[in-house]
Amino acid sequence: MKANPILLQKKYARIIELFAKNNSLTLAEALDFFYNSKEYTLLKDGIADLHCMSDDYIAEDLTEEYKQCKKA
Repeated sequence: MKANPILLQKKYARIIELFAKNNSLTLAEALDFFYNSKEYTLLKDGIADLHCMSDDYIAEDLTEEYKQCKKA
């Protein structure tokens, strides 16, 4: 199921803000990582209704992806 594009944009903003805060990143760094992440692809494509999950849950998934990328 696809989410309303305007509501999805607002959700992206909240997730990016949480992600930046939780990882001590600037908003620009968090924004760049988010738009190049697997989480973003899943959200925008409506995969598994990920947009229905809480912002905290998605920000945590994004943090895990970020940690994995930093290890590589």
